[in-house]
Amino acid sequence: MRSLDDLLAEGVSGRRVLLRADLNVPLDKSTREITDDGRIRASLPTLQALREAGARVIVSAHLGRPKGTPDPQFSLAPVAARLGELLGVDVPLAADTAGDDARAKAAALRDGDVLLLENVRFEAAETSKDDAERGELADRFAALADVYVDDAFGAVHRKHASVFDVAQRLPHYAGRLVARELEVLTRLTTDPERPYVVVLGGSKVSDKLAVIEALLPKVDRLLVGGGMCFTFLAAQGHGVGTSLLEADQVDTCRRLLAEAGGRIVLPVDVVCSPQFSADAGSTTVDADAIPEDQMGLDVGPRTVELFAGELAGARTVFWNGPMGVFEMAPFQAGTRGVAEAVARVGGLSVVGGGDSAAAVRVLGLDEDSYGHISTGGGASLEYLEGRELPGLAVLAD
Repeated sequence: MRSLDDLLAEGVSGRRVLLRADLNVPLDKSTREITDDGRIRASLPTLQALREAGARVIVSAHLGRPKGTPDPQFSLAPVAARLGELLGVDVPLAADTAGDDARAKAAALRDGDVLLLENVRFEAAETSKDDAERGELADRFAALADVYVDDAFGAVHRKHASVFDVAQRLPHYAGRLVARELEVLTRLTTDPERPYVVVLGGSKVSDKLAVIEALLPKVDRLLVGGGMCFTFLAAQGHGVGTSLLEADQVDTCRRLLAEAGGRIVLPVDVVCSPQFSADAGSTTVDADAIPEDQMGLDVGPRTVELFAGELAGARTVFWNGPMGVFEMAPFQAGTRGVAEAVARVGGLSVVGGGDSAAAVRVLGLDEDSYGHISTGGGASLEYLEGRELPGLAVLAD
């Protein structure tokens, strides 16, 4: 797989570079202001290196899930503005994805300029299952540039036109973010320094089942929190009240607990509430004593202490998924406590993107205290599952 450094060594001054970036940031629904610019900032090292080398950079990205047609609420206009602020230059936004305006603006670029194309998912062909449809869009992307660089690790698990097909049409390279993600994930999957502890949270066991199956033979401890813990607790025979429960996964959790032989660690106390609300009041109870009319919305303080103890001696840690509903103040303590314990790890600590990365920023934690914060939650999990990721496979070709 050729890297950005390989491209820079070849020389990019005056060349048009199509850069696929992951700029899928959250927006406030009413103001359309960016609430977390972490992914934009993560794209800067590759962007700045290309600009400084004199490339004419054309950035493609997606935002949200528009239905294959232009939709103002998913426009990348706020992203173009923020990207310009961070780079200290004007970043114009093409009025279309790969149409007349994109071609005109790309042709007008000068050395070191940056152009952002409108949301790639405004084109239905971007996500099409039909190779020919994606190929037609990829042809239009390829006509804009001389070279392709993929730095959108959060999208490499998608066989999309701007990720997979265009790389077949242009000389292609991995950006610095993709290279760093691969370096870290390779360390997690090949020869992790031990003890190796994985922390998994989030809502559903079914969302994490494949990664649990893949990681369980490799880890020394698997700490389970979040909504998914209640299906495991039910598998132990405990009542979980009105907590999130996947009844069809109870037998699977029972099997996993048996196979783990004590390596799966579950909460010993939980923070409960009668309603999914920040104002409904809360109580902390033992994990085997959840009232029938209450739902667990966070792990309790004794669980934080337990998990922190398991993490204290670890040399490699991967954390994916919050411990509770961290968006609500009464249910933040579990995620905060575990996140702080992960940050204290003496070896490699990896935050697996998605809600985990968002929690680090929402809770105001020091991002530099972690070894790596991934930008691709889904892509990270699929890599750890051992699945082939189309966007990486095509770069390696």
